[in-house]
This record gives sequence, structure tokens and C-alpha cells, in this order.
Amino acid sequence: MSSWFILAFVVTVSDGFAKSLADSIQQIKPSVVGVATYLPTRSPPVSLLGTGFVVDDGYHVVTNAHVIPTKLNLEKKERLVVLYGQGNKPSVREARVFKTDEPHDLALLRLKGSTLKPLTLGDSSKVREGNQIAFTGFPIGLVLGLYPATHHGIVASITPVAIPVMSAKELDVPHIQRLRSPYNVFQLDATAYPGNSGSPVFLAATGEVIGIVNKVFVKQTKESVLAKPSGITYAIPISHVKALIQRK
Repeated sequence: MSSWFILAFVVTVSDGFAKSLADSIQQIKPSVVGVATYLPTRSPPVSLLGTGFVVDDGYHVVTNAHVIPTKLNLEKKERLVVLYGQGNKPSVREARVFKTDEPHDLALLRLKGSTLKPLTLGDSSKVREGNQIAFTGFPIGLVLGLYPATHHGIVASITPVAIPVMSAKELDVPHIQRLRSPYNVFQLDATAYPGNSGSPVFLAATGEVIGIVNKVFVKQTKESVLAKPSGITYAIPISHVKALIQRK
């Protein structure tokens, strides 16, 4: 087989993957929202907390539970909102917490107003190590306006959310809780930033969502024994989001 043929094959496959990823990004972006609080007397009035994405019937947004503030300044009319669209003047939609799943750090928000476009949720049980993935969110917040950014990589490992420790001194309450109710998470070969918390993780080739980025909750137990926590990104499998949506 000639070197020219091999090169042509590699270029063709790479170009095909790039086109699939580009198509998937365009499919995903309209459904990715910023999760924020709005306080009229604050400057700026909008404070971005993380990322979320539209699911189910278009009236709901899922994000990480740790992104949601524990309390709002109701006296000054502070509200939980989602931001959608793109640019320096995004659309704002009021939201409320509808359901939470603390063990998996998930929150389901209910939107006011008309529906937004929901994403297609895939089957996280079929995810394999080496799958090409991407995630879209707001890694640097609103510094440059509401412009979602996409990072891409692979599923590097499917690993337990918490691992046994060598000494009781290394145990804390979150670690004990997750050892009692273990589940697997996706370790991603791609770097996420604090604003990415709640971003949808999707298969690059199809756009199906297979997980949700988690920047805080998982690292508390996965890397509690490390002197210098890594820049590794983790994601909660989408099966837990589906269970939350279906829970009565």
C-alpha cells in the first residue's frame, strides 16, 4: 500500500470526523444555557454560576446541584434565571428548582414561559473507553458575553466515583457516603473550567448526550488523597439525569 494512499485515507477520515463534530456542535449549542442569578440592584445584575442544558419537554434544564445557590436575596428580588442565545445581550428566563438528586449532584430546573429546544439523551451504559466526546459550556463565564465554547477529547476511563482509602484519616463524610452508594463516572481526556460545571457531554459523531460535566463534587472524593489535585475532568453518566426526570 503506497504512502500516498495511507495519507489520503487518514486525511479523509480526519475530515469526516471534523465535519461530524462541527454538525454536532451546531445541534447542541441552541440548547446550552447559562445558569445565573439576577439582582436588579447589583452591578452587573447577572451573575453566572455555571452551565445547564435543556431536556425533556423543553420546560426543564439540568445542571449540577452545587451550581444552585443555597439561598436568594428575596428582599431585593434576586431570582434564579437561565440565559440563552448568544452575544452581549442574551435572553433571560426565570427558573425555579424543580427536583434535585444530591447523591449525583444534579438539579432539574423548571422554566417560565415558552419551551426551548431539548437535547437528545443517549444511553450511557453503551459508552466505551476511547469514545470521542465533546462538551459545550461557558468556561470563563460572561467575561466576553454569552458565547458557548466546545472542548473535545475522549472517554479516558470509566471509574468508580470513590475508591477505598488506605487510612481512616483519609475518610470524610462525602467519601463515606459515596463508598456506601457507589457508581461509575466518566473520566475525560479534556480540560474543563469552573464555568463548565453542568455542561452536556456528548458523542462527537452523533450529538447524543451521555453525561454532564462535574467540576467539584466528583473531585472531592476522587482526588481527596492527592496533594495537588489534577486538571482531570469528570462527568456524571446521563442515566442519572434520566432517572431524575422520571422520578415522581
